Amino acid sequence: MKPFVLLASRAEDKAADGEYAAMLRYGGLRPQDLRRIRMEAGPIPALDLDEISGILVGGSPFDASTPEEDKSPTQRRVEEEVAVLLDDVVDRDLPFLGACYGVGTLGVHQGGVIDRTYPEPIGAVTITLTAEGRADPLLAQVPDTFDAFVGHKEACTVLPPTATLLASSATCPVQMFRVRQNLYATQFHPELDVDGIITRLGVYREYGYFRPVDHDVLAERARRSHVWAPPLVLAAFVRRYAVDA
Repeated sequence: MKPFVLLASRAEDKAADGEYAAMLRYGGLRPQDLRRIRMEAGPIPALDLDEISGILVGGSPFDASTPEEDKSPTQRRVEEEVAVLLDDVVDRDLPFLGACYGVGTLGVHQGGVIDRTYPEPIGAVTITLTAEGRADPLLAQVPDTFDAFVGHKEACTVLPPTATLLASSATCPVQMFRVRQNLYATQFHPELDVDGIITRLGVYREYGYFRPVDHDVLAERARRSHVWAPPLVLAAFVRRYAVDA
């Protein structure tokens, strides 16, 4: 099959490697089926979009809503490169699934408002599908409501005019949307399981997602969570868009 590409931007190896492993595991992919590009480490190499099945985007410490003057040179470079890439990806309607940072990248590119109105601490929340989400093929195997892991400082407050809302939560109105037919963004993490969120709680303890003193409480809540449906979204994306070489 033609490989998928994972655009990653986590500088911490433990979190980055865990994310990649989870994408492989829940996507049912072999290492040769998922090419990882660590955008924080250097410029995005030229991609022949005719030779890939689609693009996955992982979570990121970068926030689109950070004032421009406060962004690091690395973040500004990554945002510029991703915007140029998305010009072609959206024009082609190339399969795209962005988890968490996907809302910031695809949402900004398509004219949505990304700000800090609806942050959610690291943990599980209940997601509810819209009528359009219930009809979407990527969500065919998930129930109308399900629990998913989140953890973000910013979210989409105003949906892009080109987007269809697929899922929401009580604490964050935009949990998943689709642009055109094949481009998706989720605020929740379809690749994240209990082990993964425990790892991230440790890695990002001092990053402002939660009070460090709350680490143990959040970890225990995560262990008691019943999160099983979100990986079905990732698996459905891979099944739907994998292209034979």
